Amino acid sequence: MILKGAQRAGAGNLSRHLLNTRDNDHVTTLELRGFVSGDLTGALQEIQAVAKATKCKQFMFALSLNPPKEAEVREAAFIAAADKAEKELGLTGQPRAIVMHEKNGRRHAHVVWSRIDGDNLKAINLPFSKNKLTAVSKELYLEHGWRLPDGLKTIGGKSPLSFSREEWQQAQRQKLDPREIKAVLQDAWARSDSLKGLGNALAERGFHSQGRSVSTAAQFPAIGRSKSGPPRS
Repeated sequence: MILKGAQRAGAGNLSRHLLNTRDNDHVTTLELRGFVSGDLTGALQEIQAVAKATKCKQFMFALSLNPPKEAEVREAAFIAAADKAEKELGLTGQPRAIVMHEKNGRRHAHVVWSRIDGDNLKAINLPFSKNKLTAVSKELYLEHGWRLPDGLKTIGGKSPLSFSREEWQQAQRQKLDPREIKAVLQDAWARSDSLKGLGNALAERGFHSQGRSVSTAAQFPAIGRSKSGPPRS
């Protein structure tokens, strides 16, 4: 699920955009939390009204959640994704609205949070929000078993055994996830029509089946590294 977010002003414009039925077959407000109003327009106007007591100009944080084209995502999954993003961004407990759009059978969602701390009447800073959302996005792909986009793969989906020292250090910084390695292997399996084809696909990524059966190699490969640490340059 690709997550893209930005700080926003303009409660009226944003609510009109989110409630737009001209470009969407269905528009559903999944959640309104922390508001007196029972509709989206009123909820965003509440955020704007509270912000007037501060100097904050971009008083909302708007996030879009876009699953892969082939994925069928339930409402609960969008809410769970919003929860993960909220925690990473540091917006836990802030008033928020979640709206789901559906067009031609495909769903995506939008989340809007208030950036204003109602107790202190100060805007909540959101440092490194892009990096945090990228991390959450990758976690969601791995959690749901979706194929990782190239932009979310660590070192292009290569085997750790074939990393250079620089790539190894980068992988350590990015916290290479074993689930990502499994996803690479499963993708190679899905794209191969023979044992030889699978072997070639694995070899391109630095993996070797070591004579195991195709299915076993794809699910439980002989992956490991020297206890001494990263590859030698």
